[in-house]
Amino acid sequence: MSVWKMVAAGLSALLSVSCSTTPPKNVNVVEGFEADRYLGQWYEIARLDHRFERGLDHVTATYSKRDDGGLKVINRGWQPEKGRWKESIGKAYFTGSPQRAALKVSFFGPFYGGYNVIALDDNYRYALVCGPNRNYLWILSRTPQLDEAVKQQLTEQARQAGFAVDKLIWVNQS
Repeated sequence: MSVWKMVAAGLSALLSVSCSTTPPKNVNVVEGFEADRYLGQWYEIARLDHRFERGLDHVTATYSKRDDGGLKVINRGWQPEKGRWKESIGKAYFTGSPQRAALKVSFFGPFYGGYNVIALDDNYRYALVCGPNRNYLWILSRTPQLDEAVKQQLTEQARQAGFAVDKLIWVNQS
């Protein structure tokens, strides 16, 4: 195989993963989702490591309505080594019915990735969210701290769905 074919194949594979918006195979998203109840600020309790949030503490995600029917997303985290805040603003849209918690989100122009709520408290107090594959996972809460029993419940649910929960980073929110 020529070098150019290898580069093209690698780039194609990378784009297919980074632009995928569907949930991972055999992972179900929340049905009966109410976007208005999901709006507002969420604290990141835990995440699988990825380059966009590497090294960040005190991470939050804030969701609000956009005029075009989508959601505005503001992710914010503290960079302790630089002594400053890092913020990314994006947009999200439902990939189907707004009652199904499967969205596509973009922070970089026309490129979208999956944002799938796979567990959600009945009172919208905490959530388990994954990306388009099992490399992306977040535990979110409306409060900076989450009860240990709830953390264990969400971690076990993620484990059963095939996520590497032993690699979760527990975010400093104190």
